[in-house]
Order: sequence, then structure tokens, then C-alpha cells
Amino acid sequence: MSAPTRHEKHPQLSYGQGGLASGPSRRRILSAGLAGGALLLTGATGCATGGTGGTSAKQLTGSPGATLSGKVTIWSWDVAAKAVQRLGKVFEQAHPGTTVEVVDIGYDNAYDKITVGLGAGSGLPDILTVEGHKLPTYIGNFPNALVDLTSRAASLKSQYPQASWRTVTDAKGRVLGLPWDSGPCALFYRRDLFQQAGIDPAGLATWDDYVTAGTALKAATGRKLLILDAKQDSMFAMLLQQQGQRWFVDGKVAVATPTAERALTLLKRLVDHDLVDFENGWDGLVSATHDGKAATTPTAAWWDGTLTAEMADLSGKFGVVPLPAFTPGGTRTSNTGGSTLCVTAQSGNPETAWAFLSFLLADKANQASMMEHEGLFPAYLPALDDPYFQQPAPYYGGQPAMQLFAGLTRAIPAVELTADDSKAADIVTIAVNEVLHNGADPGTVLRSAARQIATATGRQTVA
Repeated sequence: MSAPTRHEKHPQLSYGQGGLASGPSRRRILSAGLAGGALLLTGATGCATGGTGGTSAKQLTGSPGATLSGKVTIWSWDVAAKAVQRLGKVFEQAHPGTTVEVVDIGYDNAYDKITVGLGAGSGLPDILTVEGHKLPTYIGNFPNALVDLTSRAASLKSQYPQASWRTVTDAKGRVLGLPWDSGPCALFYRRDLFQQAGIDPAGLATWDDYVTAGTALKAATGRKLLILDAKQDSMFAMLLQQQGQRWFVDGKVAVATPTAERALTLLKRLVDHDLVDFENGWDGLVSATHDGKAATTPTAAWWDGTLTAEMADLSGKFGVVPLPAFTPGGTRTSNTGGSTLCVTAQSGNPETAWAFLSFLLADKANQASMMEHEGLFPAYLPALDDPYFQQPAPYYGGQPAMQLFAGLTRAIPAVELTADDSKAADIVTIAVNEVLHNGADPGTVLRSAARQIATATGRQTVA
């Protein structure tokens, strides 16, 4: 479940199986993935048991083959909730005596409700929807608030990308959820602008190639190369993960590493070459993309939903290629967004909850169905072999764009996620803005950010 984590309140559209409905678009709400960590668990650190009152996590104790019965409730939002409602009816038919209740709690207040419920030890449903980058923070602060699914789920590890699996496991190897959707990244580009500039997008093998092409494209078309949020950059984390790290490595603060400096220096180069169009928030990104202010968008597969639904008049003008690599032959994808489902320790029916969770997320047909109907890109690898992903897409000039993303998913680097990610993200955002808007030196601000994170978290920094 990707989500721009912009958190502005604005009228949006929701795109589900039934067409349009008022409400926040899941592809917006589930799309940018990073910035929302700033609001997560403020002041919650130290709630070691999450109100469960025990010293170890609740486990599944029933027989895997037992007859299922009873009601399970799941919290989700927007088209994610629609997907669960649709498949919940199928589950009920397959298991007479079961009832699935889906509560659309809305995105704006979702994490406030989840955090309060985890801290109080009451008030939560059987199953929670939690974005992948936020789940490790909850696991770290409420280690016993979710059901330990290891006995049933451990065997599924190879069926998910390592990066997605990392979000649902803790340092002890416990499995505390299942990945739902993922956000493999590639480079969306405007075919018409690249053709006008005489640039072959297939030649963008490295980020150096990208900068060089951007300069030539701007000279030929007058357009910038990409759009960044003026206040809440989300590209830096994507560039870090492309290189195999995030804020921490082996438990130590890693935002002043050569990897991090390389990523931030790239962003500064793009700004210094006047190749970046700064816009405010999600709406600014969408409107500027529609107006052709920039020729590329390096982002995740869920961007397809925004393009096809909100920019239908530009059909045929976009294409997709892998991300440029930092070095020739290097990794050409990353991850932005993605979500998970977890069974809460407060559940009165954990066996049926687990059965429904695995029915949704560990079933090829169901995962492919949610991609086709609700636009949720599967984290479950077997689903990526479904014929749906091989289909030529008229919107991309006949290119089978989802096939490209399906191939990239397996190459997403896994990165370390911790309970302190939200604190680190807040500090890093300030550092990135200093570089992009005030011309500060990347190495200097990253070293300062690393010291601040170390102080805030009590962790050491990478030497």
C-alpha cells in the first residue's frame, strides 16, 4: 500500500472496481511511502508490551486444518478496503459460518487510532492494515501487540521479495504479518519529449547518463527533468534503498555514509543544473506532471494508477524504463510504498483471522485479482506470473509496463528497518531541504544529521 505521506486534506478520487467514488485515492494515499513516518508514534516509545500485559507475543495454537468459524474484523481504507470487501465475500462462501467485516477507517486518522489501540491494549480489530515502512516502528515499540505468525508463515518467506519480508519480521526472526502490496520503482518518462530532444531513454543506464540527458532535454524542449516536493522530499530514501541501505546499518546510524552522500549529491547536481521543478504536495506533483513541466518521474508501480485515472488524455505519451544505476551494471530499482496485514493480539478469533489474511495475501489468483481490479501491485511473487502482467498497455504505447515492474520486484534491495526510523526520517528531511533549497554541502549536513539522530535514539554512528 503505497501512500504519499503528504497528509494534506484535499478532495481526491478513489478508484475501485466500481469506478469513481469520493474520498482519498488509494494510489495517492498508498503512494509516496516515506514522509508519513514523521507523525508515527510521537511520544509512544517505551510502550514495550503494547498493553498486552505479557512478556511474549501471542501465538497461533489451533490446528491448521480445523474448521473455521466466527467473525473477523479488519481495518483498512479506500480501495484497499474495497478489495478486502470483495474478496471477503468469496472467503465467506468458501467457509460457511465465517463473517468478514471491513471497516474503512480513512487514512488521515488511521495511525492515530492504531497507535492508541496498541498502547491501550484494547479497541483494535482482528486484522490491521499497516504500511510496510511503518510496521517496524510498531513492532519495536509494541513487541507483543501482534500475533506471532511464525509457525504458519515462516515457510512463505521465499514467496515474497526480501525487501517486503524484512518489513514483517523482527530482529528475533519472528513473523508478525504478511506483505500485501509492494512499490517496485522504475523511471516513467514522456515519450514525446524524449523524441523531440532526440534522446533514447534506453540509454539512461546510470544516473550520470540521466543528468546528461536532462541537460540536453531541457535545452531542446525547455522542460525540467523531474518534479520534487518543495517541502517533503521522498526521493532520497529511494536512492538510498537502491544502494542497499536506509537510515541504519547493523543498528548504527548510517546517514553519513558514502552511500548516503552519493545519493544526496546526485539530488544536488540535479538542482544545480536547474533540472528540478519544485511543487507543493501531491496535487502539485499531479498537476505539474499533467502539464508536462518535467519529462520523467522516478517512482513506484502505483504511479500507473494516477496516470491512467487522472491523466487519461495523455495516453500513449508515457513509457517506462528501469531506474538508472549508480554504477554501470548496478541495481536498477528500489522500493517506495507497500503495505502489510497483521493479526492483533487483541483478536478473539486469531485462527480465522490468519486464515483470511493468508487467503488474501498468499494466494496467486487473489493477489492478481487485486492488481487487476484495485491496482494493488502484489508483493506475493507467484502472482507476478499471472498473464495480466504480460499484457501490452495501450496507455504506454503498447509497452507491457507491468511486466517490467514484475521483473524488477525480485531485485529490490532489502534494507534494515528499526523502531527509530520515524525519528531519523524527520531529521533527514531537514538535512535534505538544506541541500536542495539552500545549497548546503551534502557531506556536512549528513554528518550533522547523523549526530542528531544518534542523540535522539541513543545509537552509535557508523564509523
